[in-house]
Parts: sequence; C-alpha cells; structure tokens
Amino acid sequence: MSDLTPRSTSTAPAPADGDNRYKAVQAKLSKLGKAMDDASLELEALQRSMQKNANESGDMAQDIANAQLDPKFVALTNAVETALSGAAREVRILCDTAQETADLTHETRHTHAKLYGALDDIRSNRRERTPKPGFFNR
Repeated sequence: MSDLTPRSTSTAPAPADGDNRYKAVQAKLSKLGKAMDDASLELEALQRSMQKNANESGDMAQDIANAQLDPKFVALTNAVETALSGAAREVRILCDTAQETADLTHETRHTHAKLYGALDDIRSNRRERTPKPGFFNR
C-alpha cells in the first residue's frame, strides 16, 4: 500500500471556483503571483543546497580515493555527486519557470486592472443594478 494519501481539501493558492467578478479575479491573480514568487524563492534555496551537497559529495569521493578505500565507494559517491548536480540543474529550470509564471501573473493582473478597473468602479458605485456581462449578446 502506498504512503501517499490524497488531500481532502485543496491547497491551491487561487482555486478555480467560477467567481469571475473583478475583485475576485484580482484577488486570485494576486494570491497566485505571491505563491509563485514564494515557490521561486524556495526552489532557489533548494537548488543552492543541492549544488552544495553535490560539491561536498565530489570532495568526499576524492577523500575516499585518497584514503585508498574500495574503489566501489568512490564510484558510488561520484554517482551521488552526478545525480545531485543533475537534479540541481533541473530544479534551476523549474525555478526559472516558476519565476516566469509569477512575472506573467503580475503582468496579467496589471492588464486586467487596466482593462476592467474603471468599469468595476462605475458598476460598483451605482445604486441601480446593471445587467450581467453578455446580457445584450442575445
């Protein structure tokens, strides 16, 4: 049996709940942008840690070789260095992608505000109700 269990509640920073009001969309974009910024920082720290561990593994392999221990331990330690270096490179790519997504999310939030902010101000400050978007498209 697997140790993995499904989550009972969503931990998504901005759940897709169908609420497309201006302020709700702005809040979702803001939460998503912050979550992606945070993820970028955490991934960057992970990448640095993995690269440091890879470098230390390489040094350890050299120490093992200098101590004239069984060569299989040198090979195994070098394999750990190679694996950690490769994983660190992939985490760097993931970090760059997360940062790009964060930047695009902030840009989208700004564009959304520019396009629909004034309309929301007008609609929000009226006493009379206004038709929902798409009402006149019939």
